[in-house]
Amino acid sequence: MIDCELPTEGRNPRTLDVDTLPTLEVLHLINTEDATVPMVVAAVLPEVARLVDLAVDSLRAGGRVHYFGAGTSGRLAVIDAAELPPTFGIWGRVVAHHAGGPGALSQAISDVEDDIELGMRDAREVRSGDIAIGIAASGRTPYVIGALRAATAAGARTALISCNPHTPYGEEVEVHIGLATGPEVITGSTRMKAGTATKLVLNSFSTTLMIRMGRTYSNLMVSVNALNSKLRARLVRILTEATGMDARTCENALTEAGGNTRVALVSLLGEVPAARATVVLEETDGGVREALQRLRSA
Repeated sequence: MIDCELPTEGRNPRTLDVDTLPTLEVLHLINTEDATVPMVVAAVLPEVARLVDLAVDSLRAGGRVHYFGAGTSGRLAVIDAAELPPTFGIWGRVVAHHAGGPGALSQAISDVEDDIELGMRDAREVRSGDIAIGIAASGRTPYVIGALRAATAAGARTALISCNPHTPYGEEVEVHIGLATGPEVITGSTRMKAGTATKLVLNSFSTTLMIRMGRTYSNLMVSVNALNSKLRARLVRILTEATGMDARTCENALTEAGGNTRVALVSLLGEVPAARATVVLEETDGGVREALQRLRSA
């Protein structure tokens, strides 16, 4: 039975005849609905900013960010967490917990999202000072609510990303990012607008978090290390862009830095040996600009 109290479960009056339309008109309808999503996300940016600031404080204090989700929401969280290490060189600090575990990623397991006890068990590794972020289109998925309640009991900060701005569970967390995506093209198919909005929020949250953590320099990916020849060539190009120096100088610096791009960059811009750049980066938790400021003020 469809719960019409949930915004994402309502019937969309603009797509009632979708199954009678030619292919191109169906696509236009879907595209028109999708075009509303960026505006929906723009409306919640203050809440996203608040969550980023909480996460920055947590990571700088040694904590971790935990995502909890089921179904489409959980899969999007897994994707976001998995893409951060190769892009920003941050390992094990942003982790995703998906209802049903790895097996539920490729094949839906419907009953696990209703298991509040499973959510509580999956949140056992959450510690005081961590951030627990629940992701649920309905805003009330039992697995997610269980995980958030367990995280709160452990002393963690909590947030909920939902497509139900008025869910009562938003009152249980410190930050509720309530996305007003409304009814889907196909009733209840939250893999569509709700999923797109969730993906945009996760992208914005995690990318801004990494920028605030100093994992970029300007708009360059400088936290990727040279693990193969193709990647090494890309990193040399990044170093030349960041420093204005020639490729040979940058390649030598990357070699002296043991393939660590941030060490090479701080060494080049700070005019210090790789060993000194390494120490300063450790003192600034890997932040390039902070490391350079420390060298200049020394």
